[in-house]
Amino acid sequence: MQLKLQRKRTSHWVVWFALLIPTVSLAQNTPENTLKTASLEQVVQYALVHQPAVQQAQIDQVITNKVIFGKLADWYPQLNFSFTYNRFIDLQKTVFNGNVIPIGVLNTSSAQLTATQNIFNRDVLLASTTASKVRLQFAQATGKSKIDMVVNVTKAYYDALSTVQQINVSNESIVRLQRSLKDAHSRYDAGISDKTDYRRATIQLGNAQALLKTNTELLKYKQEYLRTLIGYPVEQELSFQYDTLAMENEIYLDTLQQLDYKQNMDYKLLYTQRELQRANERYAVWAFLPSLSAFGNYFLNYQNNSSSELYNKRYPYSYFGATLTLPILQGGKRLAKISEQRWTTKRMDLSLSNLQSSLNTEYTRAIASYKSNLSNYLVQKENVILANEVYEVTQLQYQSGIKTYLDVTVAETDLHTTRINYYNALYQVLASKMDVQRALGQINY
Repeated sequence: MQLKLQRKRTSHWVVWFALLIPTVSLAQNTPENTLKTASLEQVVQYALVHQPAVQQAQIDQVITNKVIFGKLADWYPQLNFSFTYNRFIDLQKTVFNGNVIPIGVLNTSSAQLTATQNIFNRDVLLASTTASKVRLQFAQATGKSKIDMVVNVTKAYYDALSTVQQINVSNESIVRLQRSLKDAHSRYDAGISDKTDYRRATIQLGNAQALLKTNTELLKYKQEYLRTLIGYPVEQELSFQYDTLAMENEIYLDTLQQLDYKQNMDYKLLYTQRELQRANERYAVWAFLPSLSAFGNYFLNYQNNSSSELYNKRYPYSYFGATLTLPILQGGKRLAKISEQRWTTKRMDLSLSNLQSSLNTEYTRAIASYKSNLSNYLVQKENVILANEVYEVTQLQYQSGIKTYLDVTVAETDLHTTRINYYNALYQVLASKMDVQRALGQINY
């Protein structure tokens, strides 16, 4: 009976173990922090979480908040406690009326409680008046890092997707060329044409296969570059998911929008830095002002020649007061510092003015590139339709003996080229749209 029970328990463990193995294997084979399919939005969101530069900017923001908290803590009352003990080996002596008299006792000890409060201090005043602007500066720096990342990731995604589409076009061309080669060879075998046609078909097929191999290898690099940009695990596959029709619907942009410098993140960041520089200028002027603080001290003193009786009796005393420090003469150092900060402010004003010109140039270039790429895209879209019609008609005419295979070769090349040009134009107009939106300050994460 006991043996049967033991066998039954063993069989239960075997069943549970058998059920557990697939679960463990699945858990081990399912990588964390990966994308099953990589649409543009998914890739961007992944980068916002895992991209090292964005993470560093966010960490800098946290560090800044801690630094500000530490600076502002100087406004609060400061409380300190100290304790000392002294054992004299030889007491200090003095001579009085010819007699040597020891001074003090062998054992002394004291406990001190000190409280201070800043009333006016230019360092603490600077920290309190600029805390919000410093936080804003690092928040804007984080925002700029995210914007740069989004633009770079989007362009890299479109670049890789362009190569994916070229591979797809090459695969479709190879299928058509293989069919054409078979037809050309059949016509040669039937004596309808000479070997020139199928040799041309062989050459064209070989070129298409070579181009496919080139783009396949190039795609590996572009995928690796995109992985690096978004902080994606190197060993994990990145499968693209895209909807060409949806992308076509997103290409249009209002080209009549006016540039507003204040919406651009680069301008916002430099403007905040200029405001902080003006605070530094005021800080230099405050060097002529006095600093004022209040303090209070409470002491407990213990004195006795016997160590065991040292703390039997205490001798307390306390006091409070204020300290006013007024700098009078520093050899012109403060005036030089004020002049330095004022010139620095003027320099930043010029940087702000120069940035406005640069942003205007950037926007003009971006909108011109967008319009050019949009015009090219519309032409290429129409060309794809025409090239496909020409190829189909030419193919039928060749099979009917009206056209030569050279005409089919030209039509196939035109179709292949126009389709690649179409996809390149589509992704170029989407990338140039990102540049326009960046200049306008319309990319926010």
